[in-house]
Amino acid sequence: MAAFTELVFSGVQPTGNLHLGNYLGAVKRFVEMQERDAQCLYCVVDMHAITVWQDPEALRGQIREVTAAFLAAGIDPKRAIVFNQSQVPQHAELAWVFNCVARLGWLNRMTQFKEKAGKDRENASIGLYDYPVLMAADILAYRATHVPVGEDQKQHLELTRDIAQKFNTDFSGSIAAHGHGEAFFPMTEPLIGGPAARVMSLRDGSKKMSKSDPSDNARINLTDEADTIAQKIRRAKTDSEPLPSEIAGLKERPEADNLVGIYAALAGITRGEVLRDFGGAQFSTFKPALADLAVTNLAPIAGEMRRLTADPGHIDAVLADGAGRAETIAAQTLDAVKDIVGFVRRSPNLQAVR
Repeated sequence: MAAFTELVFSGVQPTGNLHLGNYLGAVKRFVEMQERDAQCLYCVVDMHAITVWQDPEALRGQIREVTAAFLAAGIDPKRAIVFNQSQVPQHAELAWVFNCVARLGWLNRMTQFKEKAGKDRENASIGLYDYPVLMAADILAYRATHVPVGEDQKQHLELTRDIAQKFNTDFSGSIAAHGHGEAFFPMTEPLIGGPAARVMSLRDGSKKMSKSDPSDNARINLTDEADTIAQKIRRAKTDSEPLPSEIAGLKERPEADNLVGIYAALAGITRGEVLRDFGGAQFSTFKPALADLAVTNLAPIAGEMRRLTADPGHIDAVLADGAGRAETIAAQTLDAVKDIVGFVRRSPNLQAVR
């Protein structure tokens, strides 16, 4: 397989309030990955958001809020490329090429569509069904070598790899003839998350923390004030037993496991290290410590987000700059894809017909 320059791509949907799960599972990791010796692209995937209907004014605000969260958490738009998907048309154009590469059976196996569409699948949008193909285009428009993913997106990344492999196979002769060697697209690798890659609800440890949960106490929003953060942690559902001293003791205790995982992720330590310090302690001791840690980490982000969202012009300028830099990369990819597939491209040197 051909060698590819390391490049990290990931995206966050601008739907509803960003919460602790989004921060620990994605945004915090984005900040850490800036230290890698690789180009990082962080995208607000607004085209994915409209697979279900969005109020236009609310969507604009949510795009800016996610961008503000990126910046407030420490993503440097000069080191990384921060942009929103709809400003780079190559995402949609490459998705159509991939629609002609992907197989219907592959998409029929996507479990997330079945979960989101529910029983009324006939009324789900084609966009919701085709979402994984657009996700593949998001990643491969930059020929990304690595993507940080949570458990719920691993199947989609596998589809991305399937599409890349089939494109490389179907067009192997043309790829070589155009000087791209054995393969044009990389087999993108997942970057699996740390101790709290999957943050669960504060009210039910068997359910993922969600923007759409009807109870605001089930999640910690990135915009929550310090008092609200502490209150939600104090009210988080737990059992009556003290914390175990070994990780095995968390196996049948989802709420305890969730809170220990959150502490570990915020503190940058392992679950085992958390239990070494708190094993045998009651939740009346552990929850205040977790609340203090969460407030220390999250309250400054909330304050900076409020400052940034008060200046939408600055956020829009960051997105425009990032989109221009992203499009430079994506345009090169798509031009090469058009040549490989056999399209006739418009040459800037051709004279107009008179």
